[in-house]
Amino acid sequence: MSPASIAELLTSPAAPAYEWLWQHYEWLHRHPELSLEEEHTAAYIADVLSKFDCEVSTGIGGHGLVAVFRNGDGPTALMRADFDGLPVPEETGAPYASENEGVMHACGHDVHVTALLGACKLIDASRERWSGTFIALFQPAEEITRGASMMIEDGLSSHIPRPDVCFGQHILPGPAGTVYTMPGPAAAACDTLTITIHGRSSHGSMPHLGVDPTIIAAHIILRLQSIVGREVYPGDFAVITVGKLRAGTRNNIVPEKAELVLNTRFYDEVVRDRCYRSIERVVKAECEASACPAEPEIVYSAHGELTDNSPEVFNTIRPVFDEAFGEDSVDATPWTASDDFSEIPRHFDAPYVYWTLGMTPRAVWDADPAAAPSNHQSTFLPDPEPTLTAAWKAAALAPLAYLAR
Repeated sequence: MSPASIAELLTSPAAPAYEWLWQHYEWLHRHPELSLEEEHTAAYIADVLSKFDCEVSTGIGGHGLVAVFRNGDGPTALMRADFDGLPVPEETGAPYASENEGVMHACGHDVHVTALLGACKLIDASRERWSGTFIALFQPAEEITRGASMMIEDGLSSHIPRPDVCFGQHILPGPAGTVYTMPGPAAAACDTLTITIHGRSSHGSMPHLGVDPTIIAAHIILRLQSIVGREVYPGDFAVITVGKLRAGTRNNIVPEKAELVLNTRFYDEVVRDRCYRSIERVVKAECEASACPAEPEIVYSAHGELTDNSPEVFNTIRPVFDEAFGEDSVDATPWTASDDFSEIPRHFDAPYVYWTLGMTPRAVWDADPAAAPSNHQSTFLPDPEPTLTAAWKAAALAPLAYLAR
């Protein structure tokens, strides 16, 4: 089918009405749940899926679930949505604000779920227009970059056929309803590094009897910033952020140890590995220079793979997006945030594209883009109608670019 013919499917009687989308989005926004605790969200999604002609499997990797829509011979396309919330108190003032104290959908996962449910509704009721297999995958625990790997380790491949192509999407600040796509690196690889520095405790009045890990930590923090500034080629992208420093219990005690927690981001695995060697070199050298009584400990966790879009898949879906969204289908630039989505297509050795969508009210964006609330902020709130509409259409169009007859 031509891009125009595929885009026409969005106007079929089977397409979800905005009121239907709003019903589910409002419930999801009111009832966010933290990573690994998404029991009620998963049950809600499963209940909606039960209305469709599909095979639903639940409890995969915790609260993950999948729906498989089979419709004869043809390719298999997978679309993923994440559904965990964040430990952020909501301050949007919305009448449908979170009812779970201290937790909110501050990253738009409620939009992602609503969009995929909308795609399921259209695809389920339009079987005469496509053939093959459509997989809707709902993933928990994305915010701690564990959900994708948990589903894989819990036997995801035994619940779904191998996909030929995979898709994912995410909302972010930008004019609501805009769809951003690109080939190549689209979101950064990431890791968390927890560094424990061992000192020797002493009384604050007798620091010469101890080894002060806070001073060592301060030197390490300063030296880490020089890695990106002086060891990484200026044309490459790298971020090393020290997000946490913990040491000591009293003002008059030299502590026994200090802990640094780092967050890192890269678009290139070679650059990443070079930076990690440098981080380890700096940490060990500073500890050696200060005569630490024990070697430092460096633990890697919360790993997120590079999101590296397939040029071939991009070239297949972009004309369809251009047809459907017109001037609101635009080129993306690499996002410095990270997502564990790509672990799923990597597991199946399937090509993929991950795109982003604007969610900011256009009047706000036009007045001052810098003033627009960003993901993980307590005031993050999508402009519902254009955001939900663009999101469900994109979630349906990408797989239909492969499945449509």
